[in-house]
Amino acid sequence: LRLLEAIQRHDRTALGDLLGTEIFSYAEVPYRIRPYGDILRDARATIEFDTARAARIDERVADRGTDGKLLTGPEGSVYHANLLEKLLVPALSKLSNLIPDAGIWMNTQRPEWNDANNALGGGGVSVVTLCYLRRYLVFLAGLVADVPARSLPVSAEICAWFDRIVTILEEEQDLATAGRLAPGDRKRLMDRLGGAFTTYRETVYAGGFSGKQELSMSRVGDLCRAALVFVDRGSGANRREDGLFHTYNLLDIAEDGSGVEIDHLQEMLEGQVAALGAGILEPDEALAILRRLFASDLYRPDQHSFMLYPDREVPGFLARNAVPTAAAEAIPLLRDLLADGDRSLVARDVDGVCRFHGSFGNARDVAAALDELRRRQAWRPAVDRDRERVLDLFEEVFRHKAYTGRSGVMFGDEGLGCIYWHMVAKLLLAVQEYVLRAQREDAPPSVREGLARMYFRIRSGIGYEKSVAEYGAFPTDPYSHTPPDGGAKQPGMTGQVKEEILTRSGELGVTVDDGAIRFQPVLLDSGELLEEPGVFHYFDHGGAGRSLEVPAGGMAFTICQVPVVYERTAGEAWTRIAFADGTSAEHPGNLVDARLGTDLFARNGRIEAIRVGIPQKTLGRLV
Repeated sequence: LRLLEAIQRHDRTALGDLLGTEIFSYAEVPYRIRPYGDILRDARATIEFDTARAARIDERVADRGTDGKLLTGPEGSVYHANLLEKLLVPALSKLSNLIPDAGIWMNTQRPEWNDANNALGGGGVSVVTLCYLRRYLVFLAGLVADVPARSLPVSAEICAWFDRIVTILEEEQDLATAGRLAPGDRKRLMDRLGGAFTTYRETVYAGGFSGKQELSMSRVGDLCRAALVFVDRGSGANRREDGLFHTYNLLDIAEDGSGVEIDHLQEMLEGQVAALGAGILEPDEALAILRRLFASDLYRPDQHSFMLYPDREVPGFLARNAVPTAAAEAIPLLRDLLADGDRSLVARDVDGVCRFHGSFGNARDVAAALDELRRRQAWRPAVDRDRERVLDLFEEVFRHKAYTGRSGVMFGDEGLGCIYWHMVAKLLLAVQEYVLRAQREDAPPSVREGLARMYFRIRSGIGYEKSVAEYGAFPTDPYSHTPPDGGAKQPGMTGQVKEEILTRSGELGVTVDDGAIRFQPVLLDSGELLEEPGVFHYFDHGGAGRSLEVPAGGMAFTICQVPVVYERTAGEAWTRIAFADGTSAEHPGNLVDARLGTDLFARNGRIEAIRVGIPQKTLGRLV
């Protein structure tokens, strides 16, 4: 999404032109998502492998190369789609799994980015995806609003899916504005959306795409607006009492299928980053959340940074699978089994602690043992009477539904007490966006300065601002995570690198809007400016080594291999552009217009250097 946003900022017409251009394709993946009804019955077994289809794909690859992995049309050639269609599919997929006031259902046997939460696949519902979906829908609505075409061709099956989803969301708008949702109302919307997705999948699985039909741009806008009402309600419903946001929830579907309840998991850093990144908060609200974040159990003072989730004590081996005696004896079936010495379900150990049978790995194993016990005539009535109570007790003891994966039981590899540096970098980027937004919107000075302080406080916890002893590794190298009992671990080009490239550009004050480039640093530390004159070495467009002088009180960097020199000035901002033909131009302000921006981004060599006067009053680190 950030790449799409960047393209839009650099060239407002580029994506609009691609919306109707059919140059995109689909991978044909030989997996099939089961129908919605099957997913309801078992959300942890929702994918089937299509062996025959996999064989056909392999035959195509052998015949035509890697293009054989792409979806084909009725005539056998690669099926092409336009950008509008490619943007609609992920939005519709997420909306088809929308659970009101809970998030997006994770029912495709996989976690989100953090595989330490892999056990959430199935019963987990993501507030994170809900927040990012909001930013996506806002972007999509703005994109289609700028398109001159009234309609564009989209695959007929996707149009039908689109029509069902937008109709459902429009018909259910009363739910979005209601008070507390009843479990039955939540389940009704969930059933309707899930059924629409199943209809689409079954149609495409059976016959592929049949052709194109026109889809109205105004209806795409209608979809975004109708969906945003539910998304915004959902994000608000997941605000915790302490001001932070829930990150993941658990789905609790009634045995008779009549309703759906929601259970919340512990706070996680990922949810706060998603809420900040979604843009749903005002700058003063963002500042309040950041203050609360530093006061929360997510903060690790020794590293001046944030863990993925709060650290906690993990029960020892013997403390697990301990069934409270009162709870066991309250169920007649278990009480009688213990009295009879039958160990098929429960037994007492040498210390008298009641425990479930040691071979049980999950509730299915308990259910199988109950089925086996029921085969014995003497126990059949008791099993029929107490079956659900036994299964409920098993869940109370082990809390398998709330099990998230190694994030809840391990201490390394993004587990308990770990700082995951990519997520901290994502937090830094989200906060920087609020700093720049507060500046654009002329928020009160206390808010602007408070956000800037938070930005630098978060940045101070990142590796390159630490000593080797504190970081436990070379501070300038990217690492995956820092466990609670050692230095940074798992070096490599992690996602942290990407986020910090973006934040560095923001610190330098380089922004692009509609192709024009503005140089307005509000987060630039004056300590980065040279105390003495220096020489900046760089490579030009032809790969030749070049150099230029940088005055005291200045600094230099490149954009698209064009050097940009900042010079501290006591007055107002100015911009001076040197051209390759020996001419130059100077104007007041800090903006390079879109015409010259096109030359810069094209790397055509017309611009040789840019110098910008940076007012002294805008510099100075706010700590």
